[in-house]
Amino acid sequence: MKEPCPVPVDIEKARREELRWLILRALYAARPIGTTETIIKNAIEPVMLDITLLEIRRELDYLEDRELLAVERSRAVPVWSAKINRLGVDLVEYTVPCDPGIARPEKWW
Repeated sequence: MKEPCPVPVDIEKARREELRWLILRALYAARPIGTTETIIKNAIEPVMLDITLLEIRRELDYLEDRELLAVERSRAVPVWSAKINRLGVDLVEYTVPCDPGIARPEKWW
């Protein structure tokens, strides 16, 4: 008989952390120009079918606070756009350590 999991799994936390990693990967692929929240959503939907623009905006804001990317918010156009910066690129390329809060997979190569 299997032992019960000693630590309860926080599904929402795991989802947020995975979303942050997927956003960084999408913006890494969009270098050097960056892209809009809608393109990011389209890139992530195959992995997270029920993703919303609000969730993406929350995590873009979080990642901007962590200084991994820059977000452009225009009052004239209600669409956010984002561009990964040097630290975000280094994080995706595994050249810097990843602090908690982002579900970056372990380096296996």
